[in-house]
Amino acid sequence: MQDTELFLSLAEIAGVFVGFGALIAVRSGGASGAYEVTYIRGVVWMGVVVVVAALGPVVISRFGVTGHELWLACSLLAAALFWAMRVVTIRTPEHRAVEAPLTRAETARELLLMLAFEVPWLVALILVVLGLFPDQEPALYLAAVALILFEGAYFLVSVVLSLGRPQTASDPAALPATGGSSA
Repeated sequence: MQDTELFLSLAEIAGVFVGFGALIAVRSGGASGAYEVTYIRGVVWMGVVVVVAALGPVVISRFGVTGHELWLACSLLAAALFWAMRVVTIRTPEHRAVEAPLTRAETARELLLMLAFEVPWLVALILVVLGLFPDQEPALYLAAVALILFEGAYFLVSVVLSLGRPQTASDPAALPATGGSSA
């Protein structure tokens, strides 16, 4: 496989995100606000998905799997892991606490976030699964993994920008101006 080094580098970058998420959680004595907890989980979650998705082609190709079968297996693995983690995450009390008070503007911002990151990577993976562009499957898969990493970067920046923001009893989620709660 020609992109082994690139995928290993993406896995390393995502590993740093996971480490930063853990460091923020530990350093702050455990994130106390629902927003911080939700977004730190998002950083770690996206990082883990990217690590697995980036290592997938490297590992699976070692078994002699190539071409469409390689990218199909990797795409299904990445999508399944992302959505499994999404289902687990949205059922947490912290996630519900962040979602409940969203205004229309914040909800619109969340929709834009999904349109910017999640819809394009999902479309890329669907195109790979359907085999519509066999010559472009490595590029589509790489684009999907990169977009998941970019979404994780958005979450990391959102957490960092929200740290130290005072929370009030009437605003337990303490949403910063940079985002809502896609995690």
